[in-house]
Amino acid sequence: MPNHIAIIGAGPAGLMAAEVLAEGGAAVTVYDAMPSPARKFLMAGRGGLNLTHSEELTTFLSRYREAAPFLEAAIRAFPSERLRAWCETLGEKTFVGSSGRVFPESFKASPLLRAWLRHLDAQGVRFELRHRWTGWDELGRLQFETPTGSRAVAADAIVLALGGASWPRLGSDGAWTSILAARDVAIAPLRPANCGFSAGWSDIFRERFEGQPLKSIALSFSGRTVRGEAIITREGIEGGAIYALSAELREAIASAGAATLLIALRPDLGTQELVARLKAPRGKQSFSNFLRKALQLSPVAIGLLQEAGKAAGLSPSSLPPEQLAALINGLPLKLTGTAGLARAISTAGGIALDELDAAYMIKRLPGVFACGEMLDWEAPTGGYLLQASFATGVAAGKGVLKWLRAPAP
Repeated sequence: MPNHIAIIGAGPAGLMAAEVLAEGGAAVTVYDAMPSPARKFLMAGRGGLNLTHSEELTTFLSRYREAAPFLEAAIRAFPSERLRAWCETLGEKTFVGSSGRVFPESFKASPLLRAWLRHLDAQGVRFELRHRWTGWDELGRLQFETPTGSRAVAADAIVLALGGASWPRLGSDGAWTSILAARDVAIAPLRPANCGFSAGWSDIFRERFEGQPLKSIALSFSGRTVRGEAIITREGIEGGAIYALSAELREAIASAGAATLLIALRPDLGTQELVARLKAPRGKQSFSNFLRKALQLSPVAIGLLQEAGKAAGLSPSSLPPEQLAALINGLPLKLTGTAGLARAISTAGGIALDELDAAYMIKRLPGVFACGEMLDWEAPTGGYLLQASFATGVAAGKGVLKWLRAPAP
């Protein structure tokens, strides 16, 4: 009779572990608190599902910062090329965008997920939805709260793939941390990652520019510079370029109470070119119209320039060209807080990596494996989040099979 494996969490990591285990001959049941699988995965695909990234593997691994040594074996075993090939087996071809990011040709998550669920069904994987895991009973059985009451489930092995705590309305609320902490499993505090920051806008700036994008800018902090876009929010700023620096910004704010981000509004123009354009006669043009025509600055960029000048006690319109050029491509923005977990793209923190063995089993809990975002790693957007979730799901599934086949001591 095949071993029964319980997978808790129906996101990409849990579903990938289910596939590996079913292929290995196990009887697999996936449990999830939500009414349908992979809700966060579907939400992530609404703007175009960024599955992975095509960059060279060594560079790719560096995106995981201090967690890279732990994740390396899993990602090398299931790199972006294998993820793309796997998508094709489900009938979903992929392509590499101009940024090196990899997307399905449909540009959506739903066709891929539908094909994946059909494949898992054909493998015999069962789903038990609206099952919220609450821990273990005195007999070591899994306990779930369901619409019809409490339920106890025995399993030969368990894979935890419960996610972090971002977007909690989609199912990942971090409630599992207290369950594992009660079993003496070390948990790094869950913190927002790939998140926005508060900036203390003036009422005038906020009301006029909330929701407006800053395009083709460069952001610098702590020795790193990132090009991309950002969006003005009611409380501050967010977007892809911000997310790429969010770990460093978050840590600086946590230790010092604030962080100063430098923004280049025209990073493609050198200082000499900027100064030359700013020395052109303004004539009867307003300062804003002059900047719009001379530098092609958008209204929101000009507003941000005025906001920064006000914070520094300066009037940008009265600055000499050299000082104005320095401000345009070195605009300081003081960030005073981090957006909450509910608005973050992903989560930092989770199960401490030294609590796991090389097969992704929790050392203190034999037969219990963990994968995905509930582990203590983080990465920027760009395909790195999903790649590590898929790869660690594969690693945990293989780890379970190896553990089940190991001879009894």
